[in-house]
Amino acid sequence: MQNARSERTLLFLIAAVQFVNLLDFMVVMPLGPDFAVALGIPMSDIGLIGGSYTAAAAVSGVAGAFFLDRFDRRSALAVAMLGLVLGTAAGGLATGLPSLLAARVLAGAFGGPATSIAFSLVADAIPPERRGKAMGVVMGAYSLAAVLGVPAGLELARRGGFQAPFFAVAALGLTVAGLALLLLPSMRGHLAGARAPGTALRELRALVGRPLVLLSYSTTAVMTMASFLVIPNISAYVQHNLGYPRERLGLLYLVGGALTFVVMRTAGALIDRVGAFRTSLVGAAMLVAVLYGGFHSYVPGLPVLVVFVAFMTGTAIRNISHSTLASKVPLPSERARFGSIQSAVDHLSSALAAFLAARMLHELPDQRLDGMGAVAALAIAFTLASSCLIFLIERHLALGASSSAGAARALEGRG
Repeated sequence: MQNARSERTLLFLIAAVQFVNLLDFMVVMPLGPDFAVALGIPMSDIGLIGGSYTAAAAVSGVAGAFFLDRFDRRSALAVAMLGLVLGTAAGGLATGLPSLLAARVLAGAFGGPATSIAFSLVADAIPPERRGKAMGVVMGAYSLAAVLGVPAGLELARRGGFQAPFFAVAALGLTVAGLALLLLPSMRGHLAGARAPGTALRELRALVGRPLVLLSYSTTAVMTMASFLVIPNISAYVQHNLGYPRERLGLLYLVGGALTFVVMRTAGALIDRVGAFRTSLVGAAMLVAVLYGGFHSYVPGLPVLVVFVAFMTGTAIRNISHSTLASKVPLPSERARFGSIQSAVDHLSSALAAFLAARMLHELPDQRLDGMGAVAALAIAFTLASSCLIFLIERHLALGASSSAGAARALEGRG
């Protein structure tokens, strides 16, 4: 009973960390026009604000791979959260584009490692047979951020200026960091398998040189590309191509986020029962269908709400499937290092996908986006490729488990 209570406390705190981290990232882009008016930033430069966070998170992810596994997980998480809080609060004090970009770089530099440390904590504390359900709980923070955080942030900005959401998220992050220090146990078990401090580069080379690790990183890149070819453009597409009213845009996030919250929990439990690959196929089928019928060759009469929710739900199912598998790839002593590189791959792939989509699309005189069919076709190709990669990871892990079990039985027989 005590152990179950401890697991629930840990998952609650890690989900809270993810909620703050995701909210810090997600609430910024909808506030872009507010920044532009208040700080005199050209509308064409708004994309730099999100890009600065992503770039910093990618760089810090690579850097963190050299040292994060050498610290107590609880201490490392607290430092990352405090850095994120400082960067977020600095955003509320920005006076122009340069200071706002600097604040977002600081937030990204600590927000990226915070995610990898959080998932390392879950992998350290939760046994593999229950990890899918645990990942579903933690990744449900994405849905809560979309359902509660983004609408609340927009309303705070409307009532108190663009600074209000920054200060609110910073205050929430400070509270979560304090609770993590107070309630999380010291987690140093992974240090027993760590090597000497002078071998960081050799450790990293050994990690990325393993075929299964490279396969996992490739899957992360392909899945992120499939999603972020569409995500940066989905708001403009549904409004200008599908005629969805701007004043009802919040409804899409509300319904989509609420449904994915339920789906995350269900998918996590399903992964524990039938495996990640079979579960991911459900998400892949949903994504392929909605990418074709909602973006490539729009089916007349198909409700925009269905298009948006199906896209979010399919993406969520695939993400939790891969995250659960990826948690089983690294050794305990290298989980934070593994997660840091994975975070860097994720952020770099999202930036590349957004840039590629921008090159493939152009705005028509009536503000509709031309080229969305080609973007959707490429996203479908990436989605199908990611399913094949997930199958290979699961098969590789199963073969490894079988080999280990066979070796153990052989040793027992000789004993």
